[in-house]
Amino acid sequence: MCGIIGIFNSRDIKKKLSCGMKAMRYRGRDGAGMYVNSKGGIGHLLHSVVGNVSQPLANKFVANCEIYNWLELCKKYSVSAENDADAMLKLIEKKGIKIVEEFDGVFAFALWNKGKVVLARDIIGEKPLWFSFSIFDGFFAFASEKKALLKAGFGNAEELNPRKILVYDIKKRRVLFKERNFLSHFHVESGADEIKNALREKFVSAVRKRIAGKKMGVLFSGGVDSSAVAVVLKSLGVNFTCYTAVLDSGAEDLEWAEKSARALGFRLKAVKVGLENVEKYLKKVVPLIEDSSVVKAGVALPLFIACEEAKKDGVKVVFSGAGSDEIFGGYSRLDFGSLNEDCFYRLKQMHHTDLYRDDLVAMFNSVELRNPFLDRELVKYALGIPAEYKTLGGVKKFILRQAVSELGLGDFAFRKKKAAQYGSRFDKAIEKLAGREGKSKSSYLKKFYPFPNMRLGVLFSSGKDSSYAAMTMQSMNYELGCLITMKSRNPDSYMFHTPNIDISRLQAEAMGIPLLAFSTAGEKEKELKDLERALKTAKRKYGIDGIVTGALFSTYQRNRIESLCDKVCLKCFSPLWHKNQDAEMREIIGGGFEIVFSSVAAEGLDRSWLGRVITNDDLVRLSELGRKHGFNTAGEGGEFESLVLDCPLFKKKKIKIIEAEIIMESRNAGRYIVKKAVLEEKREDEP
Repeated sequence: MCGIIGIFNSRDIKKKLSCGMKAMRYRGRDGAGMYVNSKGGIGHLLHSVVGNVSQPLANKFVANCEIYNWLELCKKYSVSAENDADAMLKLIEKKGIKIVEEFDGVFAFALWNKGKVVLARDIIGEKPLWFSFSIFDGFFAFASEKKALLKAGFGNAEELNPRKILVYDIKKRRVLFKERNFLSHFHVESGADEIKNALREKFVSAVRKRIAGKKMGVLFSGGVDSSAVAVVLKSLGVNFTCYTAVLDSGAEDLEWAEKSARALGFRLKAVKVGLENVEKYLKKVVPLIEDSSVVKAGVALPLFIACEEAKKDGVKVVFSGAGSDEIFGGYSRLDFGSLNEDCFYRLKQMHHTDLYRDDLVAMFNSVELRNPFLDRELVKYALGIPAEYKTLGGVKKFILRQAVSELGLGDFAFRKKKAAQYGSRFDKAIEKLAGREGKSKSSYLKKFYPFPNMRLGVLFSSGKDSSYAAMTMQSMNYELGCLITMKSRNPDSYMFHTPNIDISRLQAEAMGIPLLAFSTAGEKEKELKDLERALKTAKRKYGIDGIVTGALFSTYQRNRIESLCDKVCLKCFSPLWHKNQDAEMREIIGGGFEIVFSSVAAEGLDRSWLGRVITNDDLVRLSELGRKHGFNTAGEGGEFESLVLDCPLFKKKKIKIIEAEIIMESRNAGRYIVKKAVLEEKREDEP
């Protein structure tokens, strides 16, 4: 695709545009254009696949786009255009910004017209777009990549939420957002055979519309997703090569890629990288993706190396199987009862969890990624398929596997999923390299990108889950910018933990992290307004990019928090989501946490559980009681609340309870109320 950039109400605009364009020059080596006047300037880098129309168009429009239905829209609205970008401009001018909802494709664009700048991107967020705005100085800038804004001198870069349209008023120096509805989906009422046939038809259509150029590539692991793409391309007579990249020994992806390519008649190029060369790639990849998380680096490595090989072959377009797991429930933690809700949630997160990384890696190699599983019509249909068809007999993505097996994949459609970083063994490579330096994988990767991946606010309850979630994100090189505590006056709040919430002040002091404490009446739904104000305050005061929640299984809580984050332009992270409850408790107690139960409310739990430090022996008993009485062993159903007295986030001090009281409402329901607590120095042998 391309790269776009713009700067307004700033000094040295032309110079800054040039710096930003230079930082992402690889996004378009087929041409470059710029327009500047006294108010601002816009720039464009061209990556040409089938045509070559220079931008900015009419000195006011720049786009990174691939619109598959632009000819149909031009005919529908009587518009004449040279290509899809030209069609976008003319259609927006004729029909208004609402026309973006009719664009079938992927895009990020900026329209500078009548004293305003309008930014938008495709609803899933395949094409990246970042912006920087100062409410004090009034400057505004945007670019396809975060690093381009940083190089141009704009430090507070923020990714545009795909579910929003941004409007910047140049004269008033003000930013406003217009809300967009995410993909609407419906419940598919058809039987299994009808669903399978419709799914197959929509998938073939999604692949067909993305074909471009004389030579194409497929990122290939031998799994169901990449194999399905390849078999459709073959049936359509496309000239393509499959690309696989692995560590040089024992990679499962290589074994399956060779086996399926041989059986199905695909041309395969496999690149085997020795351990001694992995670090050379990491030096390129980790700064490129602007992230040192282990998962992102582990996935980026095989993608980068495969795209590098495709570039050598003169391939400009490469197909990927990204999105299949999100829409069909391919992740192991997904719960059958809420599978489609989880699919919907993960899909909305993809723009920052996966798609930005993938775009950066591909474009660095002058390769454009195309993701047929993220086709708008396919996604809408897949989200409506009943969960019982997606997971059947322990087989995940069952209906997809059935559908594509009849395209010619046969038994290859039923290969068990292996995440890219594990199937390629690059995660093992990172582990070995880190071990040589006596470091964890996260700390090892940090040497290639020494900056925090993001600054996060923590929805903090004083209990184990929010503390453990915060520690988990910090261990992945995210910065904890502040703690956000909601003090509910309603002890039965649907959203917020209430016992001993005031202890959060001491916990924040022990962590050395600022605390924002807010009060709420705790009325159902109304308490969300209070949380929204809290999130806005945290974003403004501490410059956070996202929120961490300790949600385990509460869809009610997670969905509402995610919706609020969407509303105030924050990313949402729930690192414990659907984690095995017994495993979580063992990790917490075994990982240096000192916790007490501050309330109990379940048969099998009594006064003896309140106020004492929980041990590994207690966990064995808790698990037995959970099985016997049918309660959640992590307390997710309100069976107990916890209070953290010490954990690895506490730097030099921990909490000592001076005075407390136990109040029992019944044999199996009671509270441990802390009346007085202080911080005390940790012993040298404590974590």
